Amino acid sequence: MIVRQVCMRQSRQLLALNRPRVFSRFLSTDEGRFTSIPEIRSASEPEQYSRDASKQKFRSLGSAVKEPYEPEDILRNPPTPGDITLELLLASQTHLGHSTSRWNPQNSSYIFGIREGVHIISLDVTATHLRRAAKVVEEVAARGGLILFVGTRKGQKRIVVRAAELASGYHLFERWIPGSLTNAQQILGHCEMKVVNALDEVLPQFSNGKNSTAGAGGAAEEEEGAERPALKPDLVVCLNPLENVVLLHECALNNIPTVGIIDTDADTTKVTYPIPANDDSLRSVGVIAGILGQAGYAGQLRRLREAEHGRLTYSPTFSAKET
Repeated sequence: MIVRQVCMRQSRQLLALNRPRVFSRFLSTDEGRFTSIPEIRSASEPEQYSRDASKQKFRSLGSAVKEPYEPEDILRNPPTPGDITLELLLASQTHLGHSTSRWNPQNSSYIFGIREGVHIISLDVTATHLRRAAKVVEEVAARGGLILFVGTRKGQKRIVVRAAELASGYHLFERWIPGSLTNAQQILGHCEMKVVNALDEVLPQFSNGKNSTAGAGGAAEEEEGAERPALKPDLVVCLNPLENVVLLHECALNNIPTVGIIDTDADTTKVTYPIPANDDSLRSVGVIAGILGQAGYAGQLRRLREAEHGRLTYSPTFSAKET
């Protein structure tokens, strides 16, 4: 009787609830006790409809992300110098410096403050220096100068190559060979040389940087062409100056201007045009290199446009007598 009353009470409580019906089935054991096993029947159609409606309502909650972040966008469509904003620099983590124990006192004018033992770089200073460096890269490209992009840290290979492709320059993502500038004739003198005109068209009368259509006495003139000095870059963009101190020193000896990302632990006097920013984040380096590459691309377009109208922005290397 006790078991039956308990069963009736539980059934009344379950019927009062708006949920699937649950019934208990009792099994006898050796000791004479009873155990219950719940049995759940399928829900009715109105209950299933209300459940689906609640799911649809739950899915509509929250915010909709219209422009999700994709890391490949930095390589496919890098920002231009006109897109430099404080929001872009902040989202790219360019404001994060190193700990205060690794501080270089020469960066005091670039530091905004300290947060949890880490120096914070002023984004206003970063934006102004980045715009200035982009203008330098654009003017060098507009005058037909050779631009070298250097980034030897792990993960910077694609960033360096992409920036060099945009600026129609050269790239280096491996170790810098010491003496490539101070002893360039011995290291780079044997490299091939491509001679182009103002429209970037290869001149057929030059082969490997030597005048091959000199006539019968071409041996002496080929020897004279071989004495031409090796080409050196007109501007070097270094993405990690701490690992390329030898490169920056050789550029200073050869009066080659340099652009470099200067973190809070770097020396600002090593480069000509410093850009105070975080050099450890690939996103920060990718944004800065992409902006400089787009600046070089704009300079190349301007140079070709002026060359098509017969105006040269630079003095040609070879005179009319040589061509």
